[in-house]
Amino acid sequence: MRIVMFYHSLVSDWNHGNAHFLRGIVAELGSRGHDVHVLEPRGGWSRSNLVAEHGPEALDGFHRVYPSARGGSYDPGAPDLDRLLAGADLVLVHEWNDHGLVRAIGAHRALTGGYTLLFHDTHHRSMSAPAEMAAYDLRHYDGVLAFGEVIRQRYLARGWAERVWTWHEAADIRVFGPRPKVDREGDLVWIGNWGDEERTAELEEFVIGPVERLRLRARVHGVRYPAAALARLAQARIVFGGWVPNYDVPEVFARFATTVHVPRRPYVAALPGIPTIRVFEALACGIPLVSAPWDDAEGLFHAGRDYLVARDGAEMRDHLAALLADEAGASAMAARGRETILARHTCAHRVDELLAIVASLGPSAGTPRLTRTA
Repeated sequence: MRIVMFYHSLVSDWNHGNAHFLRGIVAELGSRGHDVHVLEPRGGWSRSNLVAEHGPEALDGFHRVYPSARGGSYDPGAPDLDRLLAGADLVLVHEWNDHGLVRAIGAHRALTGGYTLLFHDTHHRSMSAPAEMAAYDLRHYDGVLAFGEVIRQRYLARGWAERVWTWHEAADIRVFGPRPKVDREGDLVWIGNWGDEERTAELEEFVIGPVERLRLRARVHGVRYPAAALARLAQARIVFGGWVPNYDVPEVFARFATTVHVPRRPYVAALPGIPTIRVFEALACGIPLVSAPWDDAEGLFHAGRDYLVARDGAEMRDHLAALLADEAGASAMAARGRETILARHTCAHRVDELLAIVASLGPSAGTPRLTRTA
């Protein structure tokens, strides 16, 4: 199939976690012989910020790791959809796209047909900003891919779509795996962006405080850290490593004994069953993981077996201390976590699911239509 994807960016992962899963899906589809093109808006903020901070050479690593990935850009003010969608069999449109583009692609699909059209939602706005999501015109889309069951149910309950499938994120095991020959440098690493004050208190309780109390050798990577956050890290003697390209994260994980998962507050409060993609990636890399509380409502993993859960900062300290004191036990837990990823949560599994969804729609999905069916 010729597959066209409209996403914020394939090339840049600067403050853009959706690029992680997208890259794995693109690589897996390409390995199966599909012709995949990812289109991003010209001047997008993720790529622009990455180049501004690190120079254009920061993009070179992506092309080295994903040499067969094909992408391009379009003018967000006047996209030539006839050209961009020529010959397409399947089109995926990500939820970060402008409302006007989402509507225009739907109208193009209604008039021209020829391809299956799916909307992909990987954010908490269905809960935190429902008016924004209701404004998307999905009447000519064949359905919605939602990265958690709670979001799928939200679309159905609100009448935003009639066909919605749960399509979780997953690990790209072509890139994410153990690096046994890398020398150990420290006790704990956390990789994540400071963000929009959605987990400031949680980072203090589950990362900074435990590191400080246990006097661990620790490093934090990410972007958008304000001066006060950097000062607090320095006070706790935590090294701040800044942005790290996601394809280099497996080597970073290999240099540390443990990592932690600290979900953003909206996911804990309103979106049970949805972890960040870092859980998939960390477990795939075989690093022992301790998580702040989240409700694995869909049974993706085995808490206590694949990773440990800390109910508060004191329990986080206890878990980290125990893992660091018992290397064999920590390694055994990490191996079980990786086994769960390999059995259920790779990008190959997700491509199987995607292709099954497309097949279930049948050839009629690609015919022109002017009435709402999704």
